[in-house]
Amino acid sequence: MLSERSERSERSERSERSERSERSERSDDTDGDTTALALKILAAGGFGVGKTTLVGAVSEIRPLRTEELLSEAGRLVDDTDGIDRKVTTTVAMDFGRITIRSGLSLYLFGTPGQDRFWFLWDELAQGALGAVALADTRRLADCFPAVDYFEHRHIPFVVAVNCFTGARRHDEYSVLRALDLDPGTPVVLCDARDRDSGKEVLIRLVEYAGRMHTARLLDSVR
Repeated sequence: MLSERSERSERSERSERSERSERSERSDDTDGDTTALALKILAAGGFGVGKTTLVGAVSEIRPLRTEELLSEAGRLVDDTDGIDRKVTTTVAMDFGRITIRSGLSLYLFGTPGQDRFWFLWDELAQGALGAVALADTRRLADCFPAVDYFEHRHIPFVVAVNCFTGARRHDEYSVLRALDLDPGTPVVLCDARDRDSGKEVLIRLVEYAGRMHTARLLDSVR
């Protein structure tokens, strides 16, 4: 009898330890889900500026792309001056994900560049922490719609100058003046094909957007 009670007691203790361990693991999983932070970032800019390339270069997952071949009809409305070799275009969005550090991930949404797809921007911009406005100095005017869009909606953004091979190089201050940006708006020179370069752009954006949102929060409580 004593032996049976002892065995039952041991089984009961093992069962309790197992249940406590499972609860602890579930608690750890829940805490991990709670502390993990995912931020939404937009990549916008003119037609052929490198948005799809940027998202694809930095994404740690296989990027979602909605590219279609340029048609003859589209060539009548799409300005391909300077980007004659471009044969596809984004018709909805690009999507990728990158982990900046433990507990912080960015969800990247690339917007379509042509005027006729701008109605999609409002949907994509919902809940965005900030945006990257890509610029090509050979076609700098194409960047103005993205800059105006983010300024009018008070979405923090950085201008990332995609340094294309053979294009004339301009420093950050020259681009800041040419785009008539508000003082303090970050301008970054980058190579959209290079993962490290693209990641540096995103880090600058997160830092800048964090400062902007904090300043707005402080202003609201004064």
